[in-house]
Amino acid sequence: MREIYAKAIKDTVSRLCIEANYYLPDDVKNRLSEARDSEAFETARFMLDVLIQNHEIACSEQTPICQDTGVACVFLEIGQDVHIVGNLIEAVNEGVKEGYEKGYLRKSVVADPLNRVNTKDNTPAMIYTEIVPGDRVKITVAPKGFGSENMSKIAMLTPSDGVEGVKRFVIQTVENAGANPCPPIFLGVGIGGTFDKAALLAKKALLRSTDERNANPYYAELELELLQSINRLGIGAQGFGGKHTALAVNIEYMPTHIAGLPCAVNINCHAARHATEVL
Repeated sequence: MREIYAKAIKDTVSRLCIEANYYLPDDVKNRLSEARDSEAFETARFMLDVLIQNHEIACSEQTPICQDTGVACVFLEIGQDVHIVGNLIEAVNEGVKEGYEKGYLRKSVVADPLNRVNTKDNTPAMIYTEIVPGDRVKITVAPKGFGSENMSKIAMLTPSDGVEGVKRFVIQTVENAGANPCPPIFLGVGIGGTFDKAALLAKKALLRSTDERNANPYYAELELELLQSINRLGIGAQGFGGKHTALAVNIEYMPTHIAGLPCAVNINCHAARHATEVL
């Protein structure tokens, strides 16, 4: 049994909150550059240049990519052979509190969804834990802004809707969102499970590198087909038109009930922020 102290988790979460808000993953930067190089519409090309320049300034000046530094979504893959010394949940929240203070990141969390009083430290984090084989802890911090989160949807489709129903729902969700989620977007799609599992699958799909297609060839093909269909909508960069409404579609799926076909769409803006470390 390997021991990991809660303080190490706190320190890691703190650092990842800052890194995720300052620096884009390489694959995200590559998708933006590829879109800019292949865009023929002058206005869209200009907007992509602005987005790329914004990310470069954030990196060089060590300042947030976006003023909405999001809710801290923290994903923990905990090895079954790990013993955490201390309080895990407190450690994560202390890490978020410290990281958002040190990094001069906007505190956006309210303590009550109706009374709307700000907690003033961006806690509590949205924490997702998973027990996995091994003696390591993998920590991923994914700040999620609500310009894109508000455009996300879930549908309890029926088996008779089939793959065509899934396609219609995904494409309609993006079309209805329009320019609100700051396109070009990254799309996470969750298919299967239950109401809540489909939503979690969609959110986790956004953590997969856009250099990787789904390991199942059927879903890999569906990812590319949806991307092409979405880009035919013509919404384009920041809603000004062009060929790049989305830069990637990632699908995750799991078994479901014989009577159901849950499907969730989690939209991320052009700044698909996340940072990972393994302890």
